[in-house]
Amino acid sequence: MAAAPELRQALAERLRDLGIATVTAEHPQVFTVEEMMPHVQHMKGGHSKNLFLKDKKKKGFWLVTVLHNRQINLNDLAKKLGVGSGNLRFADENAMLEKLKVGQGCATPLALFCDQGDVRFVLDASFLEGGHEKVYFHPMTNSATMGLSPDDFLKFVRSTGHDPIVIHFDEDIK
Repeated sequence: MAAAPELRQALAERLRDLGIATVTAEHPQVFTVEEMMPHVQHMKGGHSKNLFLKDKKKKGFWLVTVLHNRQINLNDLAKKLGVGSGNLRFADENAMLEKLKVGQGCATPLALFCDQGDVRFVLDASFLEGGHEKVYFHPMTNSATMGLSPDDFLKFVRSTGHDPIVIHFDEDIK
């Protein structure tokens, strides 16, 4: 479920106010990376897969953004984040609507401007270190994909009050 159109407009205004240039491709509504890729494969750079998770014990929320083709083991991720194996679960759609104002299929770090400090943001280091000219995310709707430079993406995320937890997913758990 896409966010209200006014939230997409608010995102566009926020990016403009930060001086961030973007490129956007409109496409049919998609709910998985597999559905999305045929519509955006012409857009060169790092495409995202986003997981909205909750910590079983502390009831904290996590938005995890990784490269679109990365496989994620939630137990390994929980260990990397120090929350203990088996303690990360997918959060329900109502929680995502409450915290990020987007629904199923629309999880995106571009929605972090809607968060009131309840969501911790985890970012795949490959977005920053992969040499990508652009990195791509849904702009509050799963019927479009927006690209921006990695530096501008970090500028945006930090402007929301979030300091990303950058993880090297290719490294072994210590």
